[in-house]
Amino acid sequence: MTPQAPFKWRHFEAEIILLCVRWYLRYALSYRDMEEIMQERGLRVDHTTVYRWIQRYAPELEKRCRPHLKETTDSWRVDETYVKVKGAWMYLYRAVDSHGNTLEFHLSATRDTLAAKRFFSKVLGASHTVAPRVITVDKNAAYPKALNELKAIGVLAASCELRQRKYLNNLIEQDHRFIKRLTKPGMGFFSFETAQRTLQGYEIINMLRKGQVQGIGKDEARNQAVFIAELFGVAI
Repeated sequence: MTPQAPFKWRHFEAEIILLCVRWYLRYALSYRDMEEIMQERGLRVDHTTVYRWIQRYAPELEKRCRPHLKETTDSWRVDETYVKVKGAWMYLYRAVDSHGNTLEFHLSATRDTLAAKRFFSKVLGASHTVAPRVITVDKNAAYPKALNELKAIGVLAASCELRQRKYLNNLIEQDHRFIKRLTKPGMGFFSFETAQRTLQGYEIINMLRKGQVQGIGKDEARNQAVFIAELFGVAI
């Protein structure tokens, strides 16, 4: 898929594809729900086609949105939630700042020090995040170990404070609900790769919904739709 022609050779028009992708990633819908919704609009779009569109365009949407994200604060709230992949529960690491803005996310089959280090490294490397002054986590013992190792190699500043206080993490626990609500209709993912690509779309749409894109408010649904279309060079 080239940046100039992301919808080349597609049977359906680009605006229809983007509409399906945007609605699926924004609302708690199954692929069969999307098939029925399109039928009401006089379009025969098989649910497997919608699935293929999500797998192809959700990661591309995330990539194109990231340069437009607003800078976040230096106070992090970190926690994990669970998603089912091939019938097994896996860990979705997530972080928000003191205003509830999403910092980063990371899907992992394990919940240990190595997974925590990978997640923190990913957050630190994101273009819209700043070095943390304080990181609030729960009582997971892997977090202090991971942060100490990152401080030891100079990836994280020694002055960064770690707070292990569960009640301070209510902000991110509330934020998990949006992602959990979206994953419920599908009753899990078929593979790790499928989960990863779909979650990329869920998370970036969640950021857009929360007003994290420069120049677009959280209540501006029309402007959000236009922004996504413009990212792909599509007029709506």
